[in-house]
Order: sequence, then structure tokens, then C-alpha cells
Amino acid sequence: MSTPLATDQVQGPVIHVQGLEKSYKELRVLRGVDFTVARGGIFALLGSNGAGKTTVVKILSTLLKADAGTARVNGFDVAARAADVRESISLTGQFAAVDEILSGRENLVLIARLRHLKNPGKIADDLLARFALTDAAGRKVSTYSGGMRRRLDIAMSLVGNPPVIFLDEPTAGLDPQGRIEVWQAVKELAGQGTTVLLTTQYLDEAEQLADRIAILHQGRIIVNGTLAELKQLLPPAKVEYVEKQPTLEDVFLAVVGDTHAEGPAMTAAPARPSEEQR
Repeated sequence: MSTPLATDQVQGPVIHVQGLEKSYKELRVLRGVDFTVARGGIFALLGSNGAGKTTVVKILSTLLKADAGTARVNGFDVAARAADVRESISLTGQFAAVDEILSGRENLVLIARLRHLKNPGKIADDLLARFALTDAAGRKVSTYSGGMRRRLDIAMSLVGNPPVIFLDEPTAGLDPQGRIEVWQAVKELAGQGTTVLLTTQYLDEAEQLADRIAILHQGRIIVNGTLAELKQLLPPAKVEYVEKQPTLEDVFLAVVGDTHAEGPAMTAAPARPSEEQR
């Protein structure tokens, strides 16, 4: 299946949202949301539970109609050209949509066949290699860890090479190792040209992944910019000498090691001597 070309596919943002509103009876979920997403970047929609993040994603993926405002994805209006939008995107929801009875490879082959693509086996093998799942290709998904399932779920979303992918709370419920695995997969997606819009309530996740971050609060975008731009909203930092201590992430990676590399885990670096020890 070929992805339809948008008339403005080369120029302009790949996602353009203006004045988006949505209410459920008396509850106003979205109150005029505006943002754009550049092609090939990672855009994080950050907000607490109930802020309206999933509602935005459902509107952009044509699963829900807005009450007011406009939204375009890959050059197509989500209301007027919903079919073209659906052929341009892939959506990965908050819970992995994988068949646990099948193996990882069988899941990918099934999706490729449903999309009527040629060489489904090769497509599956390429994606398994891309997401470091080749060694587990023949195992039932029921034996996969949470991080492996999430990576397989994202791999299934890429069958057919959609130019835009929506990740709704991609690391919800994962342990630290699973989160790091998914972060690496998302970074690789953007590095290969896929436009990623992800929703998250984790501050560190947005900081680690996103080129631009928009904070959605009570149905409105209250700030939108790069991490450096958002940091400028606070008073300048004071320069003080502080001996840097390892973070919990440094300790975790040192003990567990790189999950995508073969061989023994990394060893922790020795602590620097104190002034008294020198």
C-alpha cells in the first residue's frame, strides 16, 4: 500500500492544529489547542492525567471528531480527508496491541499481509532487526518483557513505512529498563526520518526525547518550545561549584548494561576521591 502524497508534503509542518475544541457534555476537554510539528522531529505533548492529550491524538488520527477548529496531518484535513490521513499515519496506543499467542515475527507478518504488502517475511525480518528483536523472533509474545512488547508494538506500527506515528503514553507501566529500550527505539525512528508525536506525563521522558515540547494544561497549550526555550522561562541559574554525583540512571545503566549490546554489562566507574583523600 502506498502512502498518498500531500500537496504540501515538502513545505510546511507535517501536523498543523489550530483552535481545536472538544467537549463531553458539560466537560470542556480542549479549549482552543494550537501547535505545529515539523517533519522528521519528535514533538512531545506533555500534561497530567485528564489534560486532554489522548483526545488530541484521537482527533488527529480520525478516531474522534472535534467540535471546533482545524487539524491537518501530512497535508490532509482530518475531517475532510480522513482516509488519506489514516494511510499517512500509525497509532500506538497506551497498551501494546500485540497477539500473545503468536510469535513476534508472526505478528509482523500478519500486519504486513493485512496491508497487502509484498514480501511480508522480509518486512518482518527487517523490523525485527531494526528493533533488536531478531533473537526473540520465534518466541511467543507472551514470553516477552514489557519493553520487548512495546518495541514490537512500535515495529508493527511501522509496517508500510507511515511518515507520521502517534505514540500515546509509550512507556506507561514499564519498568526502568523497558522505558530506556523504548526511548532508544523512538530516537531511532526520528533519526530515520519518521515524524513522531508522543504524549507523556513524564517530565524526564519529554526532556530525553523531544525536539519541541508543548505543555497541555486544562485543555490549553500554555507553553510550547524547545527545552532550551522553556528553561529560559525561569530565572538564570547561579554558577556554583558542585561535585557531580552519579544519577540513578547512571547507576542503573552501569549495573544492568546496554540492553542492545552483546557482552557483559558495564561496570560502574569508581567514585572521585574527596578533598581529604587527595
